[in-house]
Parts: sequence; C-alpha cells; structure tokens
Amino acid sequence: MSRKLRNTFIVLGGILVLAVIISLPPVWIHIGWRLDNAILVVSRWINPPENVIFVPSGGSTVTPAVPTETPFPTSTPEIQPTPTITPTSLPPFVQLTGVKFVHQHEKWNYCAPSNLSMVLSYWESPPPSRDTIAHVVKPWDEDKNVMPYELQDYVNNYTDNKLQALVRVGGNLQSLKNLLANGFVVLVEKGVTTFRDTTTGKLAWMGHYNTVLGYDDSTQQVIVDDSFIGQVDNPGLGINLRIPYSEFIDQWRDFDYIFLVVYPPEKQNDVLNAIGILADETSAFQEAARVAEEETKTQSGLELYMAWFNLGTSRYKLQDYQGAADAYDQAFLIYPTIPDEQRPWRMLWYQTGPYFAYYYTVRYNELVTLATQTIDSTPKPYLEESFYWRAMAELELGEQSKAVEDLNTAYKYHPGFPPVVDLMQQLGIPTPTPTP
Repeated sequence: MSRKLRNTFIVLGGILVLAVIISLPPVWIHIGWRLDNAILVVSRWINPPENVIFVPSGGSTVTPAVPTETPFPTSTPEIQPTPTITPTSLPPFVQLTGVKFVHQHEKWNYCAPSNLSMVLSYWESPPPSRDTIAHVVKPWDEDKNVMPYELQDYVNNYTDNKLQALVRVGGNLQSLKNLLANGFVVLVEKGVTTFRDTTTGKLAWMGHYNTVLGYDDSTQQVIVDDSFIGQVDNPGLGINLRIPYSEFIDQWRDFDYIFLVVYPPEKQNDVLNAIGILADETSAFQEAARVAEEETKTQSGLELYMAWFNLGTSRYKLQDYQGAADAYDQAFLIYPTIPDEQRPWRMLWYQTGPYFAYYYTVRYNELVTLATQTIDSTPKPYLEESFYWRAMAELELGEQSKAVEDLNTAYKYHPGFPPVVDLMQQLGIPTPTPTP
C-alpha cells in the first residue's frame, strides 16, 4: 500500500472516529450545538437571509374565500366571564417566588418548553421537565418554534392537576401587573435583538419567550427569568432579570402583545377579572387591532413594520382576511427600509398570519413564494407550518405532487401535527413513519 493511500485511510478513519465521539450524548451536549451554529454561520455568509425581499403584488381581483372552520383548532375551554370588582390600585412592587428556573442550553430552540416548565413549576411540584414538554409540543427536536396555542394545548391536556391556560393578544402593562398582583406568573413571547449574530457580530432579531415574575414601579422595570441568558454552567445569569418598561413594551410589540397565563380551574374568574376587556377573545383581537392601528401612525422603522404586521394578525384573527392582507402588504413594503441587522427575517418562523391572509384572499402564488423564502432562510428548515401552507396553496394551483411532498415533510418535522394529518386524510395520503 502506498504512503498516500495509507495516509488517506488514516485521515478517513480519524474522521470516522471523531464523528462517533461527537455523536455520543455527553459530548454532543457540550459541543453539538456549536457545530450546528458553525453550519448556520457558513450558510448565512453564503446567502444572507435578511437580504431576501418579499414583494407583495398588492391584492387579488378574486372574491376572498370564507373559511368554514379554523385550520388550526385548539383545545381552549369555553370561558364564561363572571364580573367581579376590579381593584382600583395595585402595589408598586410585586415579585412572585416559587418558580424553578430552567435553562434551554444545549438546546437552541428550546425557549418554549423551558419557559413553560418554569411557569408550571409555580403550580406543580415536580413540574414536567422541559424535555417532557418538548416531546409533545415539538416531537422533532429541532423544530424552530413552538406556537403559543401549542403550549396552551399542552397545559389543557397534559398537566397533572388539570391546569388551564389562556392565551390572549393585546396585553399591556396594566393587564400584566393585574395578573402578577393577583398571583399569576405570565409567559410572554417577544422579539429580542440582544443575541449577537455569529456571522456578522451584530445584534440580530429573533423571537423569544420570557417568564414574567414581577414589576417594580420605583425603577420602572419588569422582572423576568430568561432561559437563554441562563447558561448551563451559570444558570443564575438568567434569574430575576430586570427590563425597563419601555424596552419591554418595544420587545412585546413584536408579537402583538401576546401572553399566556396558567391557572387552576377554580381561579379562572380571578384571571378574567385581572385582564378586563381581554377576557373575551374577540374583544382582545379588536383591542389589539385598535392599538396596532394607532401605532402605525406613531412608529417608524422596525417598530412600524411590527405595527402593520400586528394589525394584519389581529385582522385575520377577526376573519377580515382582505384587511389582514392589506396590512401585511404594508409591513412587507417597509421591510427593505429597515437596516440589515435589524430585519426580522425569521418572522414567519414564529407568526404565520400572512399565510392565512394570502390563502383566503386567493393569493396562492404569493403564498408559495413567501413560504419558500421562509423555508430557504435556514439550512435546517424545520418549519412544519410553512410546508403545510405551501402545500395548501399548491393544491389550489393544481400541483398535487408538490403538495404531497410538502405534507410528508411537514409530518416528518412534526409527527401528528393536526392540520397536516387532517389534510392528508382528506387526500387519502398515508401518514409516513416519523424518523426524527
């Protein structure tokens, strides 16, 4: 055997041994996510996703379709608000205790199950672990995002003490303080630019969950636990963080001021009383739409994009699909004016309202374009919602083979995902064996 061939075998053998070592769980826990990050760095350097621009056409001449049912049903219990007397004043300081901190590292996209475990630890001992929750809400381990309604479904269906969860948009500091002052930990989803992009070294926008524990009027700060900042070796970094009210509102705006609150059934009326007009879901959407419309007149840059996007989200929830599509169009037209490092190119990972709006206004080609851009934004496109909605549009365009392929991919990334299962059954497509 020649020396060159022998050296080749040695190198290949070394690579094989290294691959086996890296794949071992104790090793992967510490370096696996770093390798994943390196792959993302190279991908982003070759094709920066923030530079991909979606240009809306501005509408359709076809009469919008009217859905007969919600494509993504949830297990939200029927709520009958019972009016009670709302306190006229709140304590200037509240900090709830009893929450068990959970970090999300070595898991990059694990803030949802990590934070829900924290919230549930306030009510249950021991609480379900982040991995127990993740097994249900994100069966494919690297799913990019868990929606609030999926966390709500987990609470309503899987908690030992039959806890319930309520999700609403249109929150504000008053409703948040009311809940905290009445003893309810609150989970919020928000946009953050506090994490540096490893490719550019600049701050980059992404969605994130926080567990809100309290507030302090004397310092004008919200008190939260942050599962990302709390590292494996030093989880205390993420405990009892203080965020100025103004900064918190700016971050919360990015997700239409959405919040989730968990409570025992006997405390439902306390929750409804604390959130006032938001107790009724339709009223909450209307209030969120009102706030978003006002903010389209006062904000600029990234915040203006978010205001228009929120207006689209609230309108589609109210089944005003044409109004929603118009608002989303405005948001997408503003997007190119935002500085590159601030562009929320991950937005459709977390919020899929434009898919609803464009589908029900018969803008199928644009839906396909938008979903494809979202899928192509990452070398690991574990985005079952985007594949599902692209399949929905492809079916309307007569491209059934492409739709079937996308449905199979969506099911692979989220086995048992109800909308995908329902559509596959309607089409007579057998559900594949999941192989995450």
